[in-house]
Formats: sequence, structure tokens, C-alpha cells
Amino acid sequence: MTQQELLAIKQRFGIIGQSPLLNRDIEIAVQVARTDLSVLITGESGVGKEHFPKIIHAFSSRKHGAYFAVNCGAIPEGTIDSELFGHEKGAFTDAKNEHKGYFEIADGGTLFLDEVGELPLQTQVRLLRVLETGEFLRMGSSQVRKTNVRVVAATNLNMRQAIDDGRFREDLFYRLNTVEIRVPALRERKEDIPLLFRKFAVDFCNRYQMPPLSLNEEATRLLQNSYWRGNIRQLKNLAEQIAVIEMDHQINADTLRQYLPKEENQQSIVLRKTPTESTGKDYSHEIGILYNMVMQNKKEIEELKELLHPSPAKEHEISPAATITISPSPDTTPRKTIEAEDIEDSLRVDEGEKELIRRALDLTNGNRKEAAARLGFSERTLYRKIKEYGL
Repeated sequence: MTQQELLAIKQRFGIIGQSPLLNRDIEIAVQVARTDLSVLITGESGVGKEHFPKIIHAFSSRKHGAYFAVNCGAIPEGTIDSELFGHEKGAFTDAKNEHKGYFEIADGGTLFLDEVGELPLQTQVRLLRVLETGEFLRMGSSQVRKTNVRVVAATNLNMRQAIDDGRFREDLFYRLNTVEIRVPALRERKEDIPLLFRKFAVDFCNRYQMPPLSLNEEATRLLQNSYWRGNIRQLKNLAEQIAVIEMDHQINADTLRQYLPKEENQQSIVLRKTPTESTGKDYSHEIGILYNMVMQNKKEIEELKELLHPSPAKEHEISPAATITISPSPDTTPRKTIEAEDIEDSLRVDEGEKELIRRALDLTNGNRKEAAARLGFSERTLYRKIKEYGL
């Protein structure tokens, strides 16, 4: 592909940068577009994965067909099957009319499944079937329907880890990952960072009617050497803040440091790297272990409370042989009853769980998806617990 062709694609889809890694991804997207192979786009959050399904669709034979982007992580687990595959009238309580799913209305076109790693296991089984056979069932129906849809999926998860954890089917992963496009993180495209910042700064200065921004040489180096955990999204946010807040638009390194996270401000990049990138200490594993210990203690306390004080519905199920009598040891003074102790322990466990969740959120700078992965449960469960604990 010539430089002119690459430039035309970038202009068409709003892509900025000259990184060889980025250019290679665009070339792969254009080349694979001519086939009907499934494509999995991987990369960290905020790197711009959403551009590549559009490129694939636009350069494919399906370009005149429908294109739909579905954020699998934003749809509640109870309705995701209905959204993707549709449902019949009366299939569930609120199903007052029949509903066509995305696989039906996108027939002949392209379906982009963003955050595909968030799909429930039951939905993964349905997705595997439609990818392999082109067949699906609406919820509440036994009629097999056919569809001809090109699927492009994206995820920022470590899919190998998700498979090992039992959160994603291995057979579906290989079916989706016929061709992989790995979008580089912003720190892997250092040469593109000044270009991106300049573009965002111009846009925001025009929007808010502010004087143009410019960076001196030291500020430019600081910008390039920062870790950019939030990638392009974080850089864009920083450019907007500076454009609005700073009266002097000749930006130096000291000014820029005020807008960078503490770790990046101090250039403590080793604290930001993943275990595979760094020799520094990563606490993800320890957080997971501690959380599991807390939850195990919580479970044992609940079981003990139920055994000592069974609910009326279960009281008749406890046989005389299972009755526990607590009596003081002849060598010690009588002990207090357990009612107050088990409640106090339960509260301590809840506080421990709350603190671990807070710690995981702090370590991930509030990134709930990554915090959930570190703690070992789904993002929806994390949302519920954040609300429950008022975090």
C-alpha cells in the first residue's frame, strides 16, 4: 500500500499518526476486508480499536450492507441474548412484541462486537453456533433462522487469562481470532503523541475560542515519555483541560506536570507497567488472593450463623445429631455467646471487602473493568458492590 493510499484512509476515518505499527494494522485491515474471515481486534482501552471494524466494512464486499456496533459490556446480562438474537412475543415478562436482534437486521452486513470478553457464557455458546453455521434461534422460538453476517470483535482483556479463569470459551476465542489486529498502546507510538496532542489542542482551542497551544521542547519530551495508561482518550482529556484552564498557552514542562497523574509526573513508569513489561512489583495477584480469603471467611461466617441460628424455613432440616451445644471448658472461664461475635466478624469481613475494592480502584486509577479483573469477578458485580458500599 502506497503512502498516498494510507494517508487517504487515515483522513477518511480520522486516524492520526505515522507509527509503523499503526500503518501495519491499517494494511492488515484493508487486506482482510476482502475476505469473510472473523477478525479480533485487541489492545488496551482508549487506543482507537473502533476505527478498524469501520475500515474492514468499508473495504469489503458488504460495504453497501448494514453496519452495527454493539457494546457487549454495556448491555445487561439478562437482555444481551435478546439484543443479539431477538425474541418472540411472550418469550419473557416484558416481551409484548416480537423483536429482531442484531444478527437478523445486520444480515448481509457487518456486526462489530465491542468488549466481546464481557459476554456471558450462555451467550458465548449461541455466538459460537451462529459463527460456525450461520444459524440462530430467537429467544422463545424453536424456528431456526439463517443469517449472513461478518463479525468483527474487539476486547481489551487478556483473553488467554480469561480462558484460564473459565470466563471465556476457548473454542469461541479461536473462532473469533481467525485474524488478529493488535492496536498499539500510545506509549508504543511515541512519535505520534505530539501530532495527536496538537490536533486535539487545535480542536479544543477553536471550540472554546482560546488562543492556540504550543509545547516547548522539554514539555514535548515529557509528553512522549509519559506512560498514558488511558492512551488516546487520556491525551485528549489532557489537551482539553489545558486549553480551557491555562491562560498562558505557551506550555512548558512544569505546567504540563500539573495535569499528569502522579506516577507519570514523576516518570515512575515501572509502577505503571504490566507484569510482563516490568520487573517491578505488581499487586494484582495479591489483591485477588486477599479478596478470595475475605470472601471465604465471609462464607464460613454465614454458614456458621445459619448452623447456630437456622432460619424458620430450614430449622426442621437440621437433625438432632447435627445440633451443636457450646459449653465452657472446665479449665477456662465461660465464654460469651456467639451472637455478637459473628455479627461483628461479618461486619469486619464486609469492611475488608470494601477496602480491597477501594484499593483495587486506586491501583487502576478508577478503571472499573481492570479493577474487576484484578479482583476476579465480573464488571457487573463490581458495579453492584460499589453501589452497595457507597464507593
